[in-house]
Amino acid sequence: MGKLNRNQLTVLPLSERRHKMTVADVYSLDAEIPPSENPALSIVADRIVKAHRAGKQVIWMMGAHVMRRGNSRFIIDLMERRILTHVAANGACAIHDFELAHIGATLEDVEDYIWDGKFGNWEETGRYLNEAIVRAYQDRIGFGEGVGRLIQEGEMNIAFPHRDVSMFATAYRLGVPFTVHKGIGYDIIDQHPAADYAAMGWTTGEDFLRFAQSVSQLEGGVFLNLGSAVMGPEVYLKSLSMARNIASQRREEIRHFTTANFDLIDFSDFRDEGSPTDAHYYHRPKKTILIRTVKDGGEGYHISGDFSITVPQLYHLVTASL
Repeated sequence: MGKLNRNQLTVLPLSERRHKMTVADVYSLDAEIPPSENPALSIVADRIVKAHRAGKQVIWMMGAHVMRRGNSRFIIDLMERRILTHVAANGACAIHDFELAHIGATLEDVEDYIWDGKFGNWEETGRYLNEAIVRAYQDRIGFGEGVGRLIQEGEMNIAFPHRDVSMFATAYRLGVPFTVHKGIGYDIIDQHPAADYAAMGWTTGEDFLRFAQSVSQLEGGVFLNLGSAVMGPEVYLKSLSMARNIASQRREEIRHFTTANFDLIDFSDFRDEGSPTDAHYYHRPKKTILIRTVKDGGEGYHISGDFSITVPQLYHLVTASL
């Protein structure tokens, strides 16, 4: 059976791409934010502060839309304050973070570029990120650490004039675990002729185990899932099962912790799993994060709203308490 030859692709420079987001769209820490009316935000913020003061895990897992709404500096500052103990994301987060740091812009218009196959076929993003992944594989470090090292240290003499808005570079500099959880074919860097799928698989597998290690220390802590409907809850679920398996052998528990799910979707009752005839029954964040994994001693909270409001409000509530 034949397969597509990536060497036949026309790959264009980023300078020829139009972008929907620039560093000007990233919030400053003192930006004025509309108020949020969700009372659960205050509860979640209080749990984060308590976990931080007790030296417990505060794990932040997100999809790319969270950073595309301008929240990078809030996440960076929470790492700088040592409030976030682990950050996890999908591959798209790494791509947007790299592009913002490198050229100060990101986010192509899919509709504009898919019609003739230009979408995703960009040289700098595909070349440099794939080289960083291969280097991470060779050095036996994770995907996220490899991306952070690339941006923070300017490997291969690549310029990053906007490094200050890079979450990955900050995590690498501070030693905060930043893991990337991806599948092959999910991201535009997978299209590039330089993509090494073995290196991708090994490094994201390493990140899965690093994430599971943090989850194994979740007792008394907080797990937040922001804008990830599949990756976040599924990676968390498998990690928690492994962690509880080992903990039970030691007669220990991982049950008393707080979860929070941030999403645009709202539920009439997010603690009601519903029936198989209900569409929300199959919504993984609700079923996994808010119900099933906190039944035996934990508590889950759902925060509905645009990430350009809910994330800044959470940041301000947490930092005001500190």
